[in-house]
Amino acid sequence: MSSEPDGPEEFDRPRADPDAGPCGYTEYETKERTTEEVPATGEGAEGLEREVWAALYEVEDPEMPVSVVDLGLIYGLELDDGNATIDMTLTYSGCPARELILDDVAEAAESVDGVDDAEVRLVWAPDWSLDLVTEQGKEALREFGISVER
Repeated sequence: MSSEPDGPEEFDRPRADPDAGPCGYTEYETKERTTEEVPATGEGAEGLEREVWAALYEVEDPEMPVSVVDLGLIYGLELDDGNATIDMTLTYSGCPARELILDDVAEAAESVDGVDDAEVRLVWAPDWSLDLVTEQGKEALREFGISVER
């Protein structure tokens, strides 16, 4: 008799701990769900809001030359008395570039004259998917060598 497993069901797999919580070493500032239609692209924005959107379009994903806006990661932008609040998601919750992207988005918004402070809130619902990528983003991904056809 062989000691090899007969099929995938024979492998011992880690089981989820029902009492598990978020990683204790990561600070999570999240908002449960966005109330806006996603993705947000800044279409129709004017004045200061348009300038902030232009700055956000300059922020690229560190792993590919596509803006976070065209990737569909930006879920909302609010401006109030010099403060910008950006709701965004990531392609997945364990994104290794998480802090870099969040910092870049905040810095881009704060680089606009008239914005004194920017807060970036992570939003996990709705889940990110390729359906949220703009046509320009899909074209940039194709040029980078990533297939986005379904």
